[in-house]
Amino acid sequence: MSILVIAEHQNTELAAVTANVVAAAQAIGGDVHLLVAGEACQAAAEAGAKLAGVSKVLVADNAAYGHQLAENLAALVAEIGGNYSHILSAATTSGKNISPRVAALLDVNQISEIIAVESADTFKRPIYAGNAIATVQSEDSVKVITVRGTAFDPVAETGSAAIEALSSVQDTGLSSFVGAEIAASDRPELTAAGVIVSGGRGVGSQEGFEVIFKLADKLGAAVGASRAAVDAGYVPNDLQVGQTGKIVAPQLYIAAGISGAIQHLAGMSDSKVIVAINKDEEAPIFQVADYGLVADLFEAVPALEQQL
Repeated sequence: MSILVIAEHQNTELAAVTANVVAAAQAIGGDVHLLVAGEACQAAAEAGAKLAGVSKVLVADNAAYGHQLAENLAALVAEIGGNYSHILSAATTSGKNISPRVAALLDVNQISEIIAVESADTFKRPIYAGNAIATVQSEDSVKVITVRGTAFDPVAETGSAAIEALSSVQDTGLSSFVGAEIAASDRPELTAAGVIVSGGRGVGSQEGFEVIFKLADKLGAAVGASRAAVDAGYVPNDLQVGQTGKIVAPQLYIAAGISGAIQHLAGMSDSKVIVAINKDEEAPIFQVADYGLVADLFEAVPALEQQL
């Protein structure tokens, strides 16, 4: 039994979530190979070779993969994927773009966002916004799986895998890269941050979010938001945490002015320590919080920042 893990990277740097997906592959058991497809991506391949449990890194270095176009990557994975029992990727925007295409090309089902491995063919995944956990079994010869990275602890960087170059180039011509507008920020990236300060509808306005930003800057934290805050236009949607936003599991999650709708809880309930600040003592967020403070956030958050 052999497992192919699709590495997530930015050509020069391996994304941290790849180590979590490798951990899921180890839980399944078998020989783990890591696919790094990109352009001038040798640095990412070398970082992948250091991940414990990876026995081989396959490198597809070509301009066709430089911008991670899903059509080209899926064609490559489908070409080599028939030799593997499992194909794993992170349940990120990129992984969710590639894996369904791979499953279609291989004519198999996809298993989405697993959070636990029961056996080589049986997995657990959340349904109904995390209110229930489904146990699913697959009889497909090749199992295409996306992994919720927050559910698995990352493997250590103690490996020394062999690196092998792939000569195959899959350029389907179905799409082309036009441009990218990437938001620049001095704060940590949301899904990789150890501390997150999030604001909700209770913040009240775009200007009101300044108290959230100030506390986050004092803590060196990332900033998140509930869907209600995003829909109200307080912050851009790339800060949204929740079922339809980003799934996070920091060491510390501070929720200010967030009531705790189940869609939001589905995105942050795996956080190690949850602190809730809300003036409504009946807010659902207090049911999952390790520490709860019933207070006006515009008084409590500046006071907390001052103490820090």
